Amino acid sequence: MTATLCGIMLVVFFAVMVGVGIYSRRHATDVNGFVLGGRQVGPWLTAFAFGTSYFSAVIFVGYAGQFGWNFGMSSTWIGLGNAFIGSLLAWNVLGRRTRIMTQAMDAKTMPDFFGSRFNSKKLKIMASVIVFVFLIPYTASLYNGLSSLFNMAFGLPYWVIIVVMAVLTGIYVIVGGYMATAINDFIQGLIMLVGIIAVVAAVVMNHGGLIPATAKLAAVKLPDSFNGALASFLGPDPLALLFVVILTSLGTWGLPQMVNKFYAIKSEKDIHKGTVISTFFAVIVAGGCYFLGGFGRLYDIAINPETKQPLFDTIIPNMLKTLSPVLIAVVIVLVLSASMSTLSSLVLTSSSTFTLDLIQPSMKKKMSESRKVLIMRIFIVFFILVSAMIAIVKDANPTVTFIAQMMGVSWGALAGAFLAPFLYGLYWKKTTKTACIVCFVWGCGIAILQLVVSLAKVDVTAWGPVLGYIFKSSINSGVVAMLGGLIIVPIVSVFTKKPNQEKTDKLFGAYEEKREVAAKEALD
Repeated sequence: MTATLCGIMLVVFFAVMVGVGIYSRRHATDVNGFVLGGRQVGPWLTAFAFGTSYFSAVIFVGYAGQFGWNFGMSSTWIGLGNAFIGSLLAWNVLGRRTRIMTQAMDAKTMPDFFGSRFNSKKLKIMASVIVFVFLIPYTASLYNGLSSLFNMAFGLPYWVIIVVMAVLTGIYVIVGGYMATAINDFIQGLIMLVGIIAVVAAVVMNHGGLIPATAKLAAVKLPDSFNGALASFLGPDPLALLFVVILTSLGTWGLPQMVNKFYAIKSEKDIHKGTVISTFFAVIVAGGCYFLGGFGRLYDIAINPETKQPLFDTIIPNMLKTLSPVLIAVVIVLVLSASMSTLSSLVLTSSSTFTLDLIQPSMKKKMSESRKVLIMRIFIVFFILVSAMIAIVKDANPTVTFIAQMMGVSWGALAGAFLAPFLYGLYWKKTTKTACIVCFVWGCGIAILQLVVSLAKVDVTAWGPVLGYIFKSSINSGVVAMLGGLIIVPIVSVFTKKPNQEKTDKLFGAYEEKREVAAKEALD
């Protein structure tokens, strides 16, 4: 029964995704259309594209399971942080300025922004390499949350799931470009909204309602914490919870695939609408995912025989086994939607960056629009293949145990390298090229050191209380990389060569251009 329902829903889902790709092909004839949808994307599509790129199976299965187990109901703060810092504040601080400045400099990617903002081809290439290197593990991690869910429903081998998802995502992105991705993200986002509400309600009702479920969770005793910690306001470890909130919320400000959504939005009015829609979406989806994960301790889960730790990626699937066949089918489509939407955003970002910021500058002859689009399509295939192969190989011989750890390293590297230079570059004329380079090295250096520590299983307690805590996990080191960048960039900028004032004034002059609007839009 479950397998039949899931099969029917998936066939319909896949048909719609491919159909949207074919429908959107007319928007993907040139670079601007293929990468940015002609900068004419409305608020609903942009907001849902932002939200669905933000929340993937990594969030629903990996993070919700792990942090729900560690923090209980207080893990809901992570979802609320994602909504109000990662969405609401991000749109208000970055949205308008990003849209204006990137159009003024005709930048289509984040490396393109750095190259134009600081008048440096080397900076553009450095940023491109960072995107290329650190988006791949992030992309590969998207497949992992699907394995246990599809095995539960169909009993399919892991590699089959990866191939199906990769091929179908590739088809609609290659054919329709950004517009196909945005429309499909909207459809997938609606599925995620409906699905998460239904699943949370079903899980809570299975335990007699919210109050009885909370009482059961409060009765779970942790060895090194106070009674009722898992049902408390801030949970058993408030500091660790704060680090997770900062990484998963503030980190979006420096991720190329997230910031890129602001490049494409149509108008000022759409930014206001998009801010509200995106925040609402994040409250429901992220808040719901982490709230759901908070009840993970009420279920029996598998234990890793070597580490004696729970297999966090199995927590949410074990919770879902108790649901009806209809809800299981909805969840399968929900998680697939979350993963495909994020995968499409990542491969489009990677291919456009690689083509426009690395391939094009190295060519002696100027490439035509159609040739650029063709090369981007080829690299979309390449990035999907590489990420799928990494996911398959990793499943056979894992080097990083949890989805959260894979995501944390790449997320921390990208946000640590890009967040501060991008933010200061939008707001402060005196931000320097040297400060950007130092921040790139800082963010990537912290991430690489964390990766070495994780893979080699280094005992960091001997490094002292501060360094030991920082490199205890990729979450902590990622936060330090981001916050450190916000301090490094202004300090280095003060003591290094200032950018060309005439060019900088010209760029920032785009903010001051006069616009005439209707009285209903502005009183003065």
